[in-house]
Amino acid sequence: MHALYSDHHGWLFGWLRKKLGCSDHAADLAQDTFVQLMSAAQPVAMQEPRAYLTTIARRLVFASWRRRDLEQAWLAELAALPEDVAPSPEEKAIVLETLLAIDSLLDGLSHKARTAFLMSQLDGLTYQQIATELGVSASRVRQYMAQALTCCYAAL
Repeated sequence: MHALYSDHHGWLFGWLRKKLGCSDHAADLAQDTFVQLMSAAQPVAMQEPRAYLTTIARRLVFASWRRRDLEQAWLAELAALPEDVAPSPEEKAIVLETLLAIDSLLDGLSHKARTAFLMSQLDGLTYQQIATELGVSASRVRQYMAQALTCCYAAL
């Protein structure tokens, strides 16, 4: 691991810095890439270490972008609330943490399955309404919901 880190950390950091345009964020994600590699249950035999590191780093970049987008959407919703009903800083942190946990939980689902689940649970739409909105059949919505609920039960 030491040899892998010393041979490739500088390259990975440079690649991330170029991709992200931010040295601090690139440094964090480069470290997170190696932490994820070290925390793997089984050691990985790599024939192409840079390709493997790039794959891990890309996933982390996408996750950070998704987290940022989710956080910005939440902050935009908060800004629209009147001040007298705005949640406290502690409540904001709890809700954001919960949103990120739900996002992580539903990460393995397709976009349509995730959207169907959220439309059902958050908007209270019926399967037929969701089907119309997504342009699929109601039976397909039932399949999406089964997939989502399976993810939820697996997390318990």
